[in-house]
Amino acid sequence: MKLKLNVEDMTGEFFEDTRLLGIVAPIKDYQFCWQLNNRLRFDFRKNNDIEIQLSKKNRRYFFGVYEYREKGISQEHFLYNNQFDGEYLLPEFKHLDFLWLLKGDVVTDEKLAQLMGCIRTVPGVQLVMELAHDKIKNKGHLIF
Repeated sequence: MKLKLNVEDMTGEFFEDTRLLGIVAPIKDYQFCWQLNNRLRFDFRKNNDIEIQLSKKNRRYFFGVYEYREKGISQEHFLYNNQFDGEYLLPEFKHLDFLWLLKGDVVTDEKLAQLMGCIRTVPGVQLVMELAHDKIKNKGHLIF
């Protein structure tokens, strides 16, 4: 008997009550996180346990993920590198440098707009936009 993993169910559960931002900021991930932590009072830390690994063309690609959990509420923030050595975590969004996933508590449009405004003030940030879940072809790449 073969068991088959239902990736669609897993993806649906993972993305329930999430919001996803795409960010154009052609700076190093650690510099971007330092700016976010310093200017916006976040506490992003690299979490090597949830680093995303993809294999393409007989090569392995590693996409760093930074994590920050807000105190007092069940809101988690995950910042993904969208590029590694010429490959993309979400190839349909090659122009984006980072992906910011908000997971946990429901994020209102107002709170999301406020966060996007704050991110835009960070030096090096050129664009911040919300990504609609139905436009993401490779959602499975974001699951850790």
